[in-house]
Amino acid sequence: MNRHNFSWILPSPTWTFSTRGIVLLFMSFISLSSVYGQVSYSIAEEMAKGSVVGNIAQDLGLDVKRLKSGKARIYTTDSTEYIELNRERGILVIKERIDREALCGPTTPCALHFQIILENPMELYRVTVEITDVNDNAPTFPNEKRIEISESAVLGSKFVLDKAIDLDIGINGLQSYTLKPTDNFVLKLHSQADGTKKVEMVLQKPLDREKAENISLLLTAMDGGEPLMSGTVQIYITVLDSNDNAPVFTKAVYKSVIPEHSNKGTFVTSVSASDADKGSNGDVSYLISNSHDGVSELFQIDKNGDIILVGQVDYETAKYYQIDIEALDKGGLSDSSKIIVDVIDVNDNSPVINIISQSTSVTEDSPANTVVAMISVDDPDSDTNGEVQCGMNDNIPFTIKLTSNGFYSIVTDSALDRETDSEYNITVTCSDEGVPSLSSSITLSLQITDVNDNAPLFEKASYEASVIENNSPGLSVFAVRAVDADWRQNARVSYILDEGMINGVAISSYVSVNAESGVIHAVRSFDYEQIKDFHFRVKAQDGGSPPLTSNVTVRIVIHDQNDNAPQILYPVQTSSSMLAEIVPRSADLGYLVTKVVAVDVDSGQNAWLSYKLMKATDRALFEVGAQNGEVRTIRQVTDKDAVKQKLTVIVEDNGQPSRSATVNVNVAVADSFPEMLSEFTDFTHDKEYNDNLTFYLVLALAVVSFLFLVSLVAILSVKCYRWRRDRMLYKSNGHLPVIPYYPPLYADVGGTGTLQHVYNYEVCRTTDSRKSDLKYSRPSSQSIISLDTNGTLSLRNAHREKLVMEDPDDQT
Repeated sequence: MNRHNFSWILPSPTWTFSTRGIVLLFMSFISLSSVYGQVSYSIAEEMAKGSVVGNIAQDLGLDVKRLKSGKARIYTTDSTEYIELNRERGILVIKERIDREALCGPTTPCALHFQIILENPMELYRVTVEITDVNDNAPTFPNEKRIEISESAVLGSKFVLDKAIDLDIGINGLQSYTLKPTDNFVLKLHSQADGTKKVEMVLQKPLDREKAENISLLLTAMDGGEPLMSGTVQIYITVLDSNDNAPVFTKAVYKSVIPEHSNKGTFVTSVSASDADKGSNGDVSYLISNSHDGVSELFQIDKNGDIILVGQVDYETAKYYQIDIEALDKGGLSDSSKIIVDVIDVNDNSPVINIISQSTSVTEDSPANTVVAMISVDDPDSDTNGEVQCGMNDNIPFTIKLTSNGFYSIVTDSALDRETDSEYNITVTCSDEGVPSLSSSITLSLQITDVNDNAPLFEKASYEASVIENNSPGLSVFAVRAVDADWRQNARVSYILDEGMINGVAISSYVSVNAESGVIHAVRSFDYEQIKDFHFRVKAQDGGSPPLTSNVTVRIVIHDQNDNAPQILYPVQTSSSMLAEIVPRSADLGYLVTKVVAVDVDSGQNAWLSYKLMKATDRALFEVGAQNGEVRTIRQVTDKDAVKQKLTVIVEDNGQPSRSATVNVNVAVADSFPEMLSEFTDFTHDKEYNDNLTFYLVLALAVVSFLFLVSLVAILSVKCYRWRRDRMLYKSNGHLPVIPYYPPLYADVGGTGTLQHVYNYEVCRTTDSRKSDLKYSRPSSQSIISLDTNGTLSLRNAHREKLVMEDPDDQT
């Protein structure tokens, strides 16, 4: 049955509760950023695979879900994993067959040490599984023993026998020996410092070669396990002739020291034994009796008793060696002794660094003391050679800390910024205190993952661009650009037009911005005369969550284009009236007649105006100021100058290409208003008459053609009607001739007239269409109606009928 040990480590002394064969539990809590625990279990060796070691989740007070979410795993420095973790059930089970003797040898207690590692947050629990021994090994002897003993051997002579080896320990280990038969010899056991027993066979009855030259004995070794197990070896004794003195060592125990990794052939120590016999019976030879321990592979003894190193000694494998030696004479008598060789440690092992847990990445907003890795460091050397100090490379925001349970944790010690350093190579170097010092190092790569901690930044504090008016809608004006120091989605910048109003109109009606490129397009065609510049704001927004934004002010300046012709403000031109400037005939040179006033709504040189005299009735009489538009006389006015003077002035701007406007200036050269009015009456209507003459001619032609067609149709209809009527009268009156009948007041003029009376028309026309008269009279004495163009009716007496058309110039 498994044995569980729990111990609570409290500020007060530790209480331990144990129950043999049922459960012994020990739990401890150690602080490392969070609470760590220690659990101990006890199991027997040779348990079947899959056997349950213990419920680790219950014993640690953890939920099975925590084991799953924390990706619980076992960390061990052993090459073979004997225990595995079942995260589904929260238990520890046997993974590989455990042989305590192969795992620990004679070391006691025998235990497996490993750690349970959990992630998110990182936690570590130490687990110790003690392997208890079962009686699965019987005592064994190396080989049969052959001994030659002189018959003259004295009673009490000792003969060292090979010790049995039982790989089990404790009660299951070697407990006792028996020797059969016991006629001549008895066993004597001697306890030694290493816990073993030296087995000696003591002569208790003299030997007689003549009675028994060869004696066979059976040596049995027994352990104390259940069931009891034993091993035997045959001892063959050859009785020799008399040799009554045995060799004797000068010391019972020899001691020596040797540094580990000493060269082969190094002298260790020397032993000596003496024999009081003479001749060949006094010759002593030496041998190592515990060759089965592997000692003979490391040490040899020569005929002079010198111990020589023939293998490699390692302090980390064995801190001392015990060499059992025998001194033999030719007569078979012997003595035994032992050599204790202490191995001196040298600093021959560099620290071994093992990564227990490592994070491959950490967010840049991680707080200080965030654990990014845990390592363990072992140095198998002893004393100062095994004392280790660990450090890290400089100028990185990390530090290494030694925890209370002997592990090292690498933690952050200052703020991280991915935009400054996106990756760190953390080099951990561990050095021991030996002379010379040995060191080891590992390099951990750590990625700094991005968080959205940087807002987009525009390249300029403000932008200004210009566009020429009358642009086409959709014109690309320019582009704004913002850069986000973050990474990937957090650095993806989108551009948004910040809503606003310009003169009561939404800014989106003026411009638009491309969300991806930041290119600003004109939505409409701009007019410099309506708006000269405007401001708006563009917002840059990244793709993080939540998104970060920044704003920039953009100013668009509209440049003028020469798209407006000059506008004449004075003199005013209307279709119904015409103004005239009066120049007295006494006007001198430079007389200011009038001033042409014009404006251009464009700006700059597009609005610079110049004035020129384009046409004039008399170019030698007037001039126009090129810059101010003043009309002045350039000579003395004379009586020969015409009353009516017409000037055409052109006003041009300075644009490319230039635009212009013209204006007619009517000038009356007269000393009095009536004189000017009589001469100027027809003048004001020349333009209108000339403009409408073509229209009236076309209209008159159309009306006459229409009346002609109507008259022709009417005449034909009347002729047809009369012919049919005559035919009918002829048939009804016996074909009598028809006498024409004319109604009263009917006059057939020319035989084809259809009018009841003869009308006389008189048309009087002048150059002024408004002064033309249409006169017609009836028979007798009728009034004549005169209609001028002003719509005025006049009645006149007419004594004759006639149609008179005269040229307007003949009426003057």
